[in-house]
Amino acid sequence: MANPSQFLWLSVGFFLGLLCMFGVGPREAVQQCQQLHRHVARDVDEGILQFGNPGPISDLLKRDEYVTAFNRRDRVPNWVGEHLTKESLTPGPNVSRKHSKFTEDTSVPALFRALLSDYRGSGFDRGHMAPAGDAVATQEAMDQTFLLTNMSPQVGVGFNRNYWAYLEAFVRDLTGNFTDVYVYTGPLFLPKKQAGQFSKRGAPEYTMTYSLLGDANVAVPTHFYKVILIPQGNGFASAAFVLPNEAIDSETPLMEFKSDLVAIEKASGLVYFDKLDRSQFTDLCDITNCDVKRFK
Repeated sequence: MANPSQFLWLSVGFFLGLLCMFGVGPREAVQQCQQLHRHVARDVDEGILQFGNPGPISDLLKRDEYVTAFNRRDRVPNWVGEHLTKESLTPGPNVSRKHSKFTEDTSVPALFRALLSDYRGSGFDRGHMAPAGDAVATQEAMDQTFLLTNMSPQVGVGFNRNYWAYLEAFVRDLTGNFTDVYVYTGPLFLPKKQAGQFSKRGAPEYTMTYSLLGDANVAVPTHFYKVILIPQGNGFASAAFVLPNEAIDSETPLMEFKSDLVAIEKASGLVYFDKLDRSQFTDLCDITNCDVKRFK
């Protein structure tokens, strides 16, 4: 609760502010107004923030072949970013995922950590956001992709082991035609329209529902996205895709999942490429065939 001196400052500040605003006060009033604003800003900062900033905190974790921003509430990444080249995808000696194992990430405080037990018996795969197949230079780099801070719960058959893997391979294959491929991957939690239900204004009603693994610990995303950025001449080419976290018919064209980047930003709360002029981006799918190759 504010004390009497704070109310006094606010009252004086209000009238001084009017004097400054309408230019009817003396120069001293303007100076006092400026001093007041500095005092109020300092008072708020020293008042509530003196005990710490509650967050939210996003753990930015830098690995050999990727960077991830981990969401402590949902215990999945907000996003994972990679820079792929032909060289980075050249396998090192004896590097194999057979030597890797899923591991809890101790760089995240225990209270917010995703656990191996959360996934056990859940029916969901531990889905890589940065694929193991993208980190083949060293065994350590590949092992890092098996940290749970790089995982999100994914439907296995028909998605993680099939169509999602096709999409990962599509991104890797882009390095055959482009020198540098930047890719961002992450989960989405999208609302679902309620059939036959409308608000008082007549607009469709939506609900947000998703499962939790473990002891209400790890959130299961409804969708996943990939955002691709490729330097092209003096500019950039880009494409974005959003896939539902469910079994997908392998014959489904990838273009059915093409998305506007703004839609991903609105759903995720993230902003991509704010240092670039996105209005000048070329559509990646105009200069290359955006489709996946099916494999067993």
